[in-house]
Amino acid sequence: MAKGCEVVVFTRARYVDPAIKEFKGVKLVPLTCPKNKFLEAFAHTFKGVIAAKKMKPDIIHIHASGPSLCVPLARLLGIKAVMTSHGPEHERKKWAGLPKYVLLLGERLGVVCANAVISVSKANAERLRQWYKKEVAVIPNGVVIQLEAGSAEAGDRTLEKYGLKKGKYILAVGRFVPEKGFHDLIEAFEIAHGSWLIAHGKSYKLVIVGGADHEDVYSKGLRVQGEGLADVILTGRLTGKPLQELYSHAGLFVLPSYYEGLPIALLEAMSYGLSCVVSDIPANRNVALPDERFFKPGDVRALSEKISRFISNPLTEKEKQAQISMIAKNYDWDSIAEKTLDVYTHGS
Repeated sequence: MAKGCEVVVFTRARYVDPAIKEFKGVKLVPLTCPKNKFLEAFAHTFKGVIAAKKMKPDIIHIHASGPSLCVPLARLLGIKAVMTSHGPEHERKKWAGLPKYVLLLGERLGVVCANAVISVSKANAERLRQWYKKEVAVIPNGVVIQLEAGSAEAGDRTLEKYGLKKGKYILAVGRFVPEKGFHDLIEAFEIAHGSWLIAHGKSYKLVIVGGADHEDVYSKGLRVQGEGLADVILTGRLTGKPLQELYSHAGLFVLPSYYEGLPIALLEAMSYGLSCVVSDIPANRNVALPDERFFKPGDVRALSEKISRFISNPLTEKEKQAQISMIAKNYDWDSIAEKTLDVYTHGS
């Protein structure tokens, strides 16, 4: 509403309380969908397109490859459609066989049939342009800069709950899926942790925040791997103040992914002025970090060496502020909203 637009978001009833009808001026409409990792997103989007037709919107905005299977339906119903690609989702480790090809089909139908296409990263936008010969706007997701980020005033109740000390834990945030590489992180942490204890008598903990949308063999195995180690803490999903507190006081943030669209967790960590170590993949390379902060995905030994190196060498206050300022400048939601509105107005 702030920019003269009425915005309606179709929410998934199992993730967002159906009783919540509005959030910061955005109208929320809950839709039910099956709890199935192969059908959930598509079914929800299909129902959303049908529901949107009754509202006669100027634009329908569909995100990701799977849901973009419904872009042709929206166009058939006479609705202008914008599609946002979050990366080559068919490359995710959890997809193989038929689902992989369905995602490729969804991407193709979305890009070809949409009135306008957005990519969250430059590398992915270039790929889409080459593959489909269509113009693609680059608009990343944004980050909210927390006023208490990294400050001594940030609360520490969450630290007390998990028995953590400020600056004495490594933080990772994400879903429990193979492409996030948390299995590598736990193994690398154990290697690094053993060397610290032997050499310096120092004790750190590894905190992994997140869970699985749909429990499977991998997510269950990751829980077994983590819960079997005294210095590894799996918190489950956290949001709001508890997550802010963990970001504020971490000694190091690690993102060991094999695949990312736009690494939101990394941007959030950087917005708190955290020292970061990340896998060397195109999406992470889009974020301004020194070369020494990257390691080859899957290289557990290299990751353990990076952890050992940077946990002992925190960012200076000047480096922290420079990093926070960079994130605030490049991932500002107001600027992103303006760019998105321009695509709605002129790109369709």
